[in-house]
Amino acid sequence: MIKIAIDAMGGDFGPEPIIKGCVIALKKQRFIPILVGKKSEILPMLPKSYRDKISIVDTGDVISMSDHATDAVKRKESTIYKAMELVRNGEADAVVSAGHSGATMTLATLRLGRLQGVSRPALVTLMPTKTGGKSIILDVGANVDSKPEHLAQFAVMGGCYAEDLLKVKIPSIGLLANGEEESKGNEVTKAAFKLLHGYKGFKGNVEGSDIFNGTCDVITCDGFIGNLVLKTSEGVASTISSLIKDYIRKSPISITGALLMRKVFKLLKKQIDYAEVGGAPLIGIKGCVIVAHGKSNPRAIENAIYQAINYVDTGVNEHIISRLEVLKQKES
Repeated sequence: MIKIAIDAMGGDFGPEPIIKGCVIALKKQRFIPILVGKKSEILPMLPKSYRDKISIVDTGDVISMSDHATDAVKRKESTIYKAMELVRNGEADAVVSAGHSGATMTLATLRLGRLQGVSRPALVTLMPTKTGGKSIILDVGANVDSKPEHLAQFAVMGGCYAEDLLKVKIPSIGLLANGEEESKGNEVTKAAFKLLHGYKGFKGNVEGSDIFNGTCDVITCDGFIGNLVLKTSEGVASTISSLIKDYIRKSPISITGALLMRKVFKLLKKQIDYAEVGGAPLIGIKGCVIVAHGKSNPRAIENAIYQAINYVDTGVNEHIISRLEVLKQKES
């Protein structure tokens, strides 16, 4: 049975929503949760009927949002450090954390290590498309600056993720650029284009609209651009929903149409809501790490746990290693 180490203290609201999310997930799926944090705070929040189903690793140190990410390497008694060590030592299969994302990614890279052939891990997120499916974007925040070989590896890893977790037989893969023509993009994307040319499923450059129109399964970019895309999408859905609400107040005659539109944008907002998504997998590292939002509620933690279970179940890491070897052979 899959064992998941959960940073019980890392979220903005303390252990309560994390424990509640864990209990809800246990009611629906079989796994072994290991809560890492202050036992004196965790135990009173656990329903008595679940205390024999959940292990607790007692530790009092918590990496706060104001700490530097690199501080986590030295603080071996912190919740996130101990959670990573459980995976490193084979005592757990995955880590779920709503704590300091920088510390989580740093420790995942340094303590768990990268998969063979991976230069840099990447954060993955899913976006809704007009076809009713999902598109995958990576990287959305792990790497601010990326080299061409990094983008090429992101593309391969994203393709494996699409095949194994979204069950897309032959994912279409694109490089995010300012135009579809091969001549578009910056020097990094142009070089990455050459590395990916001829790779199975690679369709070349894609534009921002391709994220949502369903024409491309995997969109690759560096973490700076990817994070901007993610935050902008969240903001657009929220803003339009608010604007429709204002129009209803100002123009009662259009209330029926406006209400319908508002409902549509509420559904869109829900699809990219971190509570429904659960978290972003850090792909390319040994094991499985799900980076959840700091403001995660029980629903978000529940979904982050499901993500971890699915990730481990599919064996996507082995798939990534073999596909990167194919890319390496193509380059040589």
